[in-house]
Amino acid sequence: MNPLARDLLHVALIGMAATAAMDLWLLLLRRLQVPTLDFALMGRWVGHLARGRWAHAAIAKSAPIPRERALGWGFHYATGIAFAGLLVGIQGAGWVRDPSWLPALSVGLATLAAPLFVMQPAMGAGIAASRTATPLRNVARSVANHAVFGAGLYLAALVLAPLAR
Repeated sequence: MNPLARDLLHVALIGMAATAAMDLWLLLLRRLQVPTLDFALMGRWVGHLARGRWAHAAIAKSAPIPRERALGWGFHYATGIAFAGLLVGIQGAGWVRDPSWLPALSVGLATLAAPLFVMQPAMGAGIAASRTATPLRNVARSVANHAVFGAGLYLAALVLAPLAR
């Protein structure tokens, strides 16, 4: 396998594994009765976005999209892979072979910009969940979720590093 294809494969694997780590965290939260995002609503937003509608007063009240749950999950994983690509783009392909935790955690936390300033406002929750009943709690949950994603980036890269060398 040529080096570029190998690096792209590792980025995809790192992104998928980090996203899966976040999903396990979200599953734990749900089992503890902590509300988390229904990925069908993310798919609904993406589906409407593809039809030219960016913002919603309340995404849950917007018209459903065919296969919105699958679309939401696919978008979730594609975004995780893209963020892993961002990390490797910033740090260079050498990071995949010799990962360090600080860049991974930093990128994980930087990804907070997407839900807080793009998705939540577009779905009707306001900037940083300001239109929800518990905005500070929701922001704290987002911080924790994205820190877990950052830890997942690092741990996935650490596991894959011997294969990348």
